[in-house]
Amino acid sequence: MANIILLAICLLAGIVLRKTGRFPAATPAALNGFIIHISLPALTILHIHSLTIDSSLLLTAGMAWLLFGAAWMIFGFAGKFLALDRGTTGALILVAGLGNTSFVGLPMIEAYYGKEYLGIGIIADQLGSFLALSTLGIVAAAIYSTGNVTPRQMARKILLFPPFQALILALLLRPLAFPEWSVVTLQKLGSTLAPLALVSVGFQLQFGGIRQELKPLLAGLTYKLLLGPELIFLLYCTVIGATGTVIQITIFEAAMAPMITAGIIAIDHDLRPQLVGMLVGIGIPLSFVTLHIWHLFLTRLV
Repeated sequence: MANIILLAICLLAGIVLRKTGRFPAATPAALNGFIIHISLPALTILHIHSLTIDSSLLLTAGMAWLLFGAAWMIFGFAGKFLALDRGTTGALILVAGLGNTSFVGLPMIEAYYGKEYLGIGIIADQLGSFLALSTLGIVAAAIYSTGNVTPRQMARKILLFPPFQALILALLLRPLAFPEWSVVTLQKLGSTLAPLALVSVGFQLQFGGIRQELKPLLAGLTYKLLLGPELIFLLYCTVIGATGTVIQITIFEAAMAPMITAGIIAIDHDLRPQLVGMLVGIGIPLSFVTLHIWHLFLTRLV
């Protein structure tokens, strides 16, 4: 639970730093830049290099892609039907479509299922959430932030996205053994992601305008915490007929709070920062309740 406490403290620290005026207004931009160019690439190289890819976990890896694709269709349609602005639609697709399968997901798996099942969470995160963010997520952010993006521009954004470059580098380096000093360095750099990301989100989190954001906020959290995992449950368990602990944990990961890093990318593209902050800031503590309910449900039915 230490990771969960750390997230709460950092979120609160960001709120306090903004209210006291001790940090400049441009603080989130600086923190987000460090995360995208240093923290996230370090984590990518570290985990992808040592990741064991097993064909039996394809459903686990595919979960995040299915959730993100469904979010794009649902919020894309709802955006037109409800006359939502492009920024709101893009923020909902990006932040409600991807789950916090790592910094919240891994501690929750350890707490509810045991440390021996953490590998399932890493697959869900690295081959699922992270890879979807680094490709389709960047495409969605570009489309909804500017409106007019050519295929060449989208390809350029993906190829120049530092974590994607780190992913390619990690795959190329897989045959080579990392010296111990490099592993320690990558671990220490990567460990800065969660604290800095939550400070950044907390810095921008303001509840004064919650009434104006209430409808998209409820829509995003309802999809991320309830409807999205229900969709995966119906597809995997009812349609495909999959059962067992791996499937339980896959659905459990689908029910995680909105992805912190997706929120950072949305804010970096100026996709409704206040809404994004609320989705992450409210979604994480709320997920502690909904995840417990999901665990009770899954252990009885899957």
